[in-house]
Amino acid sequence: MTGPGPLPADAGGPPSELDKLRRRVAALSGKREEAEARLHVLLGSLLSLDDVLADTRRRAGALHEARSARETASAALALSAQIDAAHLMLRVEFERHDVSPMDVVGKAVDPAEMRVVGTEPHPSLPGGTVLREKATGFRLGSTTLRPAQVVVAVPGPAPEPAPDAVREPDPVSEPARAQPRRTTRSQRRLLRKRSAARGHRSRRA
Repeated sequence: MTGPGPLPADAGGPPSELDKLRRRVAALSGKREEAEARLHVLLGSLLSLDDVLADTRRRAGALHEARSARETASAALALSAQIDAAHLMLRVEFERHDVSPMDVVGKAVDPAEMRVVGTEPHPSLPGGTVLREKATGFRLGSTTLRPAQVVVAVPGPAPEPAPDAVREPDPVSEPARAQPRRTTRSQRRLLRKRSAARGHRSRRA
């Protein structure tokens, strides 16, 4: 007579180590599938941006091939509009994935989200106020995706405006050569008479 078989695990008891491992594997698999799906969507959305950039490159080539001022102005406007469209499309895709640019100009510098790359004296703003961005910072949700590179104010007088470009002196043009004056007929006759008189004097001598 055989003994009783293994007792079933108590449903209300703590999970075994094997159950814990299975749950961890299932959670990791779910996160991996979610990450792959987001990556697939992101790459698919960038394909349209690639189309816009390819068209932008074509318009840049048309700008270089322009033969007149009118064609150059038209190609420049088209290229500028295309660049704006590509930038807007990229920002829209960022927004879809919860990526947003930081708005830091005029605010106090925050080392957690900003990196100071320069300073500039300012007579009225408190020190550490962001004057301008060198590179835009971005957030992914509530976390910092990329810190902003900023120039901040320091106490002091405002910098003097940059002097205008020194105009190079015009190259000294060579003085115009004086054209020989034309002699009239009477002057030519007088010259002949003088030369003839000199000839007679030399013969007499």
